[in-house]
Amino acid sequence: MTTIRIANAPCSWGTLEFEGLKGERVGYEQMLDELVETGYVGTELGDWGFMPTDPPALRYALGKRDLTMVGAFVPVALKYAERHDAGVIDALRYARLLAAVGETGPTAWSPVIVLADNNGTEPVRTAYAGRITPEMGLSDAEWQIFARGAEKVARAVKAETGLRTVFHHHCAGYVETPAEIERLLDMTDPTLLGLVFDTGHYLYGSGTTDPPLVLSGLDSLAGRIWHMHFKDCQPEVAGRARTQGWDYFMTVRSGIFCELGRGNVDFGGVKSWMQGRGFDGWIVVEQDVLPGMGVPKESAGRNRDYLVSIGL
Repeated sequence: MTTIRIANAPCSWGTLEFEGLKGERVGYEQMLDELVETGYVGTELGDWGFMPTDPPALRYALGKRDLTMVGAFVPVALKYAERHDAGVIDALRYARLLAAVGETGPTAWSPVIVLADNNGTEPVRTAYAGRITPEMGLSDAEWQIFARGAEKVARAVKAETGLRTVFHHHCAGYVETPAEIERLLDMTDPTLLGLVFDTGHYLYGSGTTDPPLVLSGLDSLAGRIWHMHFKDCQPEVAGRARTQGWDYFMTVRSGIFCELGRGNVDFGGVKSWMQGRGFDGWIVVEQDVLPGMGVPKESAGRNRDYLVSIGL
């Protein structure tokens, strides 16, 4: 029988990894309290130092709230071979902490390293996010470097901590479009590197806002999906961003990733797909809440209520 748990993440309280998108952060204790109060049972770590990095202190913060640590986002500029060793060091720092505080037992419930490109740092990819064309992508040689770097990080994490690594396709990075996601997975070891499927990034990164595309993407990538991020995609914002030439940061500030149920992602269909595939694991709700977008706790509550309304 399928078992699905629902988590949230610090980004939903304004703690985003991008310097250009820093929200009005609350402290981690308030964030965790509000996360629990709005019905979630797990959390991602957020930026290094946002939560305690001392394992006993973090374990206490989670334990007193009966929360599970789900994963940690680790960006690495994988296009550049000279960045790979530093990426391994960074990923292991996160992985050791997760291994020290995470659930033991079934693999599906163990925390994961969420590996990503160093999104938002390459000017062309940032300027054209949501409307990427093939000529903006990596060369064949760069693809080889990128894929080997991703495997290097995942191999080191698995060898030292036993944790799994999932790659996060992401707008404003070099793995954004459906074709780019499939190419990376084709070039990497399926026993070593999985995928976190992000519904909002997949839809906006596809260059369209056609709801069935998410379900077809799930079908095509099914064998590699180990983790899920639930994010919605607001079609009117997407349309304005494309016609007016907004960059990624302007698009996010304008609300491209809206509250669940207010965009074009068919979450009911996604839920049915997950249950039909026997998905056992975490759904992490991620909604980038920035100043002017409302109160994070209220938004988190509405997102959880929406998931309850579709049977999750």
